[in-house]
Amino acid sequence: MPPGQPSSANRSLCGAHEATALAPTFFPCTPTYTSSSIHPVHVVTMGQTQSDQRRPPPSREELTKELAARFADKCFTSLEIYSFKEVFKSLADQEQNVRHLKEDTIARFLEIPDVLGVSPVIFQMISYIGAFPFLQDAPAVLGLDEMVMVITIMTDRYQRVLAKGADDRRKLLFKSLAVYDRKLSEHVNRDKSPVIDGSGAPANFSHASGFAVDIAGDDEDDLGCEDEDDLVLAALDSLDYANVGKLGDGPPPNYALIPAGNFKKIIMLLLLVAPLGAQESLSSHANRVVGKELEELGVVADCIVAAFLDVDHSPGIRFSRFNSIIPSSMPFVFSGFTPLFEHFLFSKTLDFHKRVGGSTVVPDVVQPLLQDKGSLLNLSIMSQLSFFIPGESLFRKLRLLYAGGEDGFSMGSFETKVFNWRAPTILLVHGICLPDETHRAGGAETAFLSTLPPRRYPSGNRAIGERVTLGVYLSQPWRHTHRECFGDSDSILFQLQPVHDVFRGSPSNKDYASFTKPSASTPIGGVSFGCPPPQPTQAYRRSSTISMGPVSLVMDSSFEFGCFTHNYTSRGSSAFQGSACRKFDFQDRFEISDLEVWGCGGDEEAKHQAERWAWEAREAEARRRINLGTGDIEADRALLEMAGLIGGNRSGGSMM
Repeated sequence: MPPGQPSSANRSLCGAHEATALAPTFFPCTPTYTSSSIHPVHVVTMGQTQSDQRRPPPSREELTKELAARFADKCFTSLEIYSFKEVFKSLADQEQNVRHLKEDTIARFLEIPDVLGVSPVIFQMISYIGAFPFLQDAPAVLGLDEMVMVITIMTDRYQRVLAKGADDRRKLLFKSLAVYDRKLSEHVNRDKSPVIDGSGAPANFSHASGFAVDIAGDDEDDLGCEDEDDLVLAALDSLDYANVGKLGDGPPPNYALIPAGNFKKIIMLLLLVAPLGAQESLSSHANRVVGKELEELGVVADCIVAAFLDVDHSPGIRFSRFNSIIPSSMPFVFSGFTPLFEHFLFSKTLDFHKRVGGSTVVPDVVQPLLQDKGSLLNLSIMSQLSFFIPGESLFRKLRLLYAGGEDGFSMGSFETKVFNWRAPTILLVHGICLPDETHRAGGAETAFLSTLPPRRYPSGNRAIGERVTLGVYLSQPWRHTHRECFGDSDSILFQLQPVHDVFRGSPSNKDYASFTKPSASTPIGGVSFGCPPPQPTQAYRRSSTISMGPVSLVMDSSFEFGCFTHNYTSRGSSAFQGSACRKFDFQDRFEISDLEVWGCGGDEEAKHQAERWAWEAREAEARRRINLGTGDIEADRALLEMAGLIGGNRSGGSMM
């Protein structure tokens, strides 16, 4: 039987799934193990004699049951196991005396929307993971023991037992999604060309695209044939059978790819489930998969997929990019799987809302995920942010502090609305990319471009006029910048559109954020991130150029134009780290079309800000009355005349 192919019994259960989930030229990415196993030797000492007694090696079925029992005992409570058995019993179909779960059954139970078309991909994933730790047997029939493996790994509970395999889950998830492309394999073997288009033909990329597929076999991070899965070995080691899971020869794993279409479907699902809480139904978010909301979900998913590949030239994602981009740019991308698959651990036959006396506990009213309405931030963007900012700081916690379209594009309005927020904030700026030819620019645009350093880098986007969305997460409150910037190493500079990218704060350079109003001593003001603060100068020494950091974002004082710079080849210290997916120099100069600042916090932070605003209003009123007296203009004029401040040849100006 060819490696990676299911048995005859499994084919009857999984054949329909394979026909819908995979194209004819793909077959599931399943590594091949050696059939050898270790025969443990038990030494029995009786007096001064020893005798070697060998026992038959345990079968894979026995090891799977033993590992499932260990997971069930260590990773779940007794109530969760009871509920899981009840759920499985109510859902399972029986075929040839085997109780198992089917694809459509799982999709209905998890309430996965049909419009996403992701059910076959999810079933491919869990059918692979269900074969753990003997992944060469995938796809597995999803019986009770197999589903224990699936839930344990998909919800990260395995870390309670297999601590040393914790970092290997990402590789397991990649394998569960990946396929082997036979056309790619034949093409690479023929001419070793690393770049292909959708039909398998060569395609030429420019060095600035940043999405060229690496040469097969040259990636140190690619899946190696001789590699060992730490997660598998940790599982078998816990049963004292570590060597059973050693990898053997199989199809060259350097040709393993996650199809771009499948990955987009998974990303759309992960965006949808990102805000899920414990026992929260996915159907409660049904409004996000219709109309405009569904379009927004697809747009955000395209931006995330663009971080991994250029879909116009590559059919799938390699492990090297998958393994480098996810931990740096979206470490929490798979967190939504936990509340989704934990539904198997809560039986609907158990009603926890009833008291012993018969009274019913009324559930708390669920607050909306986004309380305020803005022009830039929507539910899909917020889910995208939760891929690299913990969701507990975002969902039901964000409040709109400043919106340029409503509050005015000025630093004064920005200061009034934002500076009183004593908790973390998220700034979002949206704009349209400017052409490289500066001689075609208008007056304001020319003035802004003249303040940038003369060295220019090519645009990081595919087309001039393309829309770009950038942002910054700051954990410290905003303040005026004098001689040093504010912020800390938790600060994050990021791009959301058209390519998802994250630039994390570096502890070696503290030029995280600055807010400087133009003045006589600092003529070039504005808001910047990753740039040295403007230094006050004398008139004859005024600088007309902004000092840009290697990885930085700058907005002028009128909030008309902005510039994002990514100098990847620079050897200088930077407040923000370089990109993990675009390892080249680029610069996006754009005209700002919208600007928002959102506060991360709850009612307590909002109450504090309201109290601060009220105090400032009272102080302003008190100062006004001190300046004008009682508020009666005629009485104030008489008082000032008696003091000799106005009247005669003096003038106190208008009292209005």
